[in-house]
Amino acid sequence: MAKELYKVSVIVPIYKVEPFIVRCVTSLMNQSLKEVEYIFIDDATPDNSISLLNQVIEQYPNRRRDVQLIVHEKNEGLPAARNTGLAKAKGEYIFHCDSDDFVELDMLEHLYNKAMECNADIVWCDWWLSFAKNERYMKQPEYFTSMDALKGMLSGVMKFNVWNKLIRRSLYVENKIEFPVGYGMGEDMTIMRLFARASNVAYLSKAFYHYVQLNTGAFSKTYSERHLLELQYNVSLLITDIRRIFGNKLDCEIAYFKLDVKFPFLISGDSAKYALWKKWYPEANKYILKNRSLSLRSRSLQWMASKNLFWIIRIYYYCVHCLIYGLIYR
Repeated sequence: MAKELYKVSVIVPIYKVEPFIVRCVTSLMNQSLKEVEYIFIDDATPDNSISLLNQVIEQYPNRRRDVQLIVHEKNEGLPAARNTGLAKAKGEYIFHCDSDDFVELDMLEHLYNKAMECNADIVWCDWWLSFAKNERYMKQPEYFTSMDALKGMLSGVMKFNVWNKLIRRSLYVENKIEFPVGYGMGEDMTIMRLFARASNVAYLSKAFYHYVQLNTGAFSKTYSERHLLELQYNVSLLITDIRRIFGNKLDCEIAYFKLDVKFPFLISGDSAKYALWKKWYPEANKYILKNRSLSLRSRSLQWMASKNLFWIIRIYYYCVHCLIYGLIYR
């Protein structure tokens, strides 16, 4: 198949995913859409992932000529791996798949057909949060313009995950959009930079992607000092880019976004994370009650944080996230 005839390029970074890679690649090789190229990036993984990858590919000789395996001599991180795939991609659209996840077998066909139907630069869909024993359906909102979708992501209503979106490759190429090498925490904010430049967008109300979450014992994120620096870098990069395009038009939504970025610090029983919440973006706190798009629960937690009522937040964390979620979603 000539490279220019590929409808979709699937980019899959690989690093330490030995328990998951077979399921992931099998779900990709069995896609009902035929005009697909698969670009796997070996980001210097030290385990048996690549051997398992090759074993699966050998079972699909009809796909073999559509597969590229690119090797990084040293581990460069997720953003660099995504960029390596983008540089090699020839498809009309790009789809990013994380190698510890898996997808429905008709995913690419449905997303591509929706893109064709709407002449869309970006199509997004619902997804599954997959635990060891069950799954949770993650519904996404519908927007009819790229601006409304961007506002939805900045406001915390719509997820800006990289892996439930089909994106026209020219949107990356013509705008020179790449993922932030060396700044992996928050690298998926890059998706909002693409929405900021998109013309037509479309939503498909069905879940095709299974985001695997097996660490159900901990519902709060652990941030190293490096992770915090990376996160702040990506926030700054995004805000600078948005203001370059739209001026001050989205200042309210940017304030909502700052609140959303630091909200995970409150899903914790750790006083140090509460201190981080107070330190980060205090200028956004006056917007806490204004974002009516968010649930009352989220706004209430942030309002209590602004009033230093962290003892209530701690009770909420242990009762809801540790007890209820820990029992149901495992």
